[in-house]
Amino acid sequence: MLKAALIAGALALLPTAVMAEEVPADTVGKIQAMLKDMQCEVAPENIEADEAGFELDDVFCADGQYDMDLDKDLKVVNKKKE
Repeated sequence: MLKAALIAGALALLPTAVMAEEVPADTVGKIQAMLKDMQCEVAPENIEADEAGFELDDVFCADGQYDMDLDKDLKVVNKKKE
């Protein structure tokens, strides 16, 4: 019984965890322009909004590939080389 309740609870949370907020096209353009100044680029589908700002996966730069986190003002707060 407890196992069934835990599974049901996990399944109820799944849709919110999987769905990312859609990033407006103008914001995507601003992010891509900012990255271009850094000699980097990212595919629009690799930009996700979250409560702190934006997560960018598979950002390709002149010196390698990165995952980046941006705050709501589009400032890089975390940059991790892959």
